[in-house]
Amino acid sequence: MELTDKVALVTGGSRGIGAATAKKLATHGARVAVTYQENRSSAEATVEAIRRSGGTATALQTSAENRASVDTMMDRVVSAFGRIDILVNNAGIFTAKPLSEVGFDLYTRQFNANVWGMIQITQAALPHFPASGGRIINIASARMYAPRDGTGLYAASKAAVSVLTHALAIELGPRSITVNAVAPAVTETDMTAKMPPEKKASFAKATPLGRIGLPEDIADVIAFLASDEARWVNGRTIRADGGLS
Repeated sequence: MELTDKVALVTGGSRGIGAATAKKLATHGARVAVTYQENRSSAEATVEAIRRSGGTATALQTSAENRASVDTMMDRVVSAFGRIDILVNNAGIFTAKPLSEVGFDLYTRQFNANVWGMIQITQAALPHFPASGGRIINIASARMYAPRDGTGLYAASKAAVSVLTHALAIELGPRSITVNAVAPAVTETDMTAKMPPEKKASFAKATPLGRIGLPEDIADVIAFLASDEARWVNGRTIRADGGLS
């Protein structure tokens, strides 16, 4: 895969799948901007790892739910790199609660972070895509196919991401921008660090490959979708779950 001189913006790039994706895209030659909301030290560690490997990267703070913050961040990306070729909408939050504990505040927080944030980032990025087109990759979740254990609200927000992915692929196709999503199953990140070991073990046992996912497993799929090799893949949500489903 050849991404030399492409400019990639990876939201939530300070940890987990986002950090692995930023590093993978840089390995293939992309210049990478990673965003973070609070974890500056981790974002800077991602950038430093890319730079040590000979790549180009920068870390920018933003709140995806705040349009003024998004616009400021986007201006800084364009000032540093001139344009955006690849957008990875990875930033999001995960909360599991049974129906009896779901209130409006939790609903708003979950959908603002996972859906509205993705919409705002995409809106702000689109004017900076070149006439030749580009790639948008959104992060959904395999949970939207199996919303159990109190994950219904989270799964619904990620199902919205998948539907919007399809809709945006239709809308942006005339601009030669492809829009796809990746739906990981349980992946070894700090989001799952608090999961009881026995539950992780049960997911691993239920997966034909005998383990849960690693951030690098998902990053490789994202890198493919960002490349020219995926030029004919559009509007799809790809399950990256090791066969769990």
